[in-house]
Amino acid sequence: MPCGQPDSGAAPARYVLGVDVGSTVVKCHVYDRAAAVRGSSCRKVESLYPHPGWVELDPEVLWSQFTGVIKEAVQAAGLHMRQIASLGISTQRGTFITWHKRTGKPFHNFISWQDLRSADLVNSWNKSLLLKVIHVIFTVLHFLTGNDRYLAPSFLTFSTHQTSMKLSWVFKNIHEAEEAAKKNNCCFGTVDTWLLYRLTKGSVYATDYSNASSTGIFEPFTKCWNPTLCKLLSIPMSIYPPVKDTSFNFGSTDSEIFGVPIPIMAVVADQQSAMFGECCFHPGDVKLTMGTGGFWNVNTGEHLFASRGSLYPLIGWKIGEEVVYLTEGSISDIGTAIKWALDIELFTDVNGTAEMAQSISDSQGVCFIPGLQVSGDDPYLCASFTGLKPSTNRNHLVRAILESVAFRNKLLYDIIVKKVHIPLRTIRADGGVSNNSFVMQMTSDLINKKIEKPANVDMSSLGAAFLAGLASGFWTDKKQLKKLRRVEAVFEPQKDSEEYRPAMDAWLQAMKHSPH
Repeated sequence: MPCGQPDSGAAPARYVLGVDVGSTVVKCHVYDRAAAVRGSSCRKVESLYPHPGWVELDPEVLWSQFTGVIKEAVQAAGLHMRQIASLGISTQRGTFITWHKRTGKPFHNFISWQDLRSADLVNSWNKSLLLKVIHVIFTVLHFLTGNDRYLAPSFLTFSTHQTSMKLSWVFKNIHEAEEAAKKNNCCFGTVDTWLLYRLTKGSVYATDYSNASSTGIFEPFTKCWNPTLCKLLSIPMSIYPPVKDTSFNFGSTDSEIFGVPIPIMAVVADQQSAMFGECCFHPGDVKLTMGTGGFWNVNTGEHLFASRGSLYPLIGWKIGEEVVYLTEGSISDIGTAIKWALDIELFTDVNGTAEMAQSISDSQGVCFIPGLQVSGDDPYLCASFTGLKPSTNRNHLVRAILESVAFRNKLLYDIIVKKVHIPLRTIRADGGVSNNSFVMQMTSDLINKKIEKPANVDMSSLGAAFLAGLASGFWTDKKQLKKLRRVEAVFEPQKDSEEYRPAMDAWLQAMKHSPH
């Protein structure tokens, strides 16, 4: 029977949908009670590049991809829409849109988290006298009070990844948005908020704590949108949505969309969702996602660690009274570099890259300098190779790219160990690049820790499904979810990290001398 049509003999709702709206693909998985995937669908996200450095998504295209993958996945599972108990939505973070409250019409396309249009604004703010004054004031406040909430503003710097700067750009450059905001008619939303709004035909306007905290405009200490930052950047406070629990009854989809209403029981930011999918429920649990970008997340429990350098605090999820905090460090352009190598035909099959790298004993001094360094503070830094020789072949180039991922993992891991004062427990990896045994083994060797890889690497979809399933009573508690975990491989340290020292030192030297 065609997907989406109500059927007369109503079958019991025995399945949960987990949709992940990522940076490169939109995926939907249908899960049964054993968390096994019964049907899936996937569509490529089409990014738009209207100007150099600008990255946008067409909201209408994203909407049709989102509804399309849900219909296709349910059909692929051989099910009817009324057999779906609930829907959980995981989304890329920091990508946002603004629209008119009355008409629902967007003022611009989605502006992606990867977008660099605010680079000039970022640079002028970071050099400004006002920011230096803020640093001094908050340093003094932190010294006098010892309160960690004053620590982050004491070394606040802006970056192009932050939503705040791009939002400030919108109100400086898009007159209609500015005018609507003056009349309280402008709505701001990350991808989750806009999808909720569309799925409920405008009746639900909300976000959750994980998505809000990922914008950099929401204060994790006070759990409020940050009025000081908004005043500083001339962003009106009237534009923000109410913030709800992560695992929560957000309402149901309008029945015209899928033929029957489907309860929306979770919205969650993708890294936090992957963390939940990996069952990293305890303080000290670590998740390493290697997808388009790389993300290390540490569960810090009820303790919120103020950001320090390249680590920043986030709300992982809020379920009822429970608020779980995370510390995150990120590495830009992991999957992007591998995709580029594929596009220029350095290799033909991504799965074969581990064998290519393992077929040689080293990269023969070739180093790959990635597009963005761990700190991500220089948006204009371009990727490059150094140490090329007449004898260099594809294998050396591929190995150099993969080594650079492991080296950056090691750098970030060392920062985490130094700054996060919680004993680290299990490390669980996910994301497309975690399928690469060379990167996984080398990372395990370098950090001298075992790393688990789950059977299903689409953890953001699973996390969203878990959160939705808990809210709808499909699963009872986290203990039950832990029993559903399936580990496919465990990478244990095999080589002493010292064996990599010459290669890593050469790479660090190359990074230091790369043109800024």
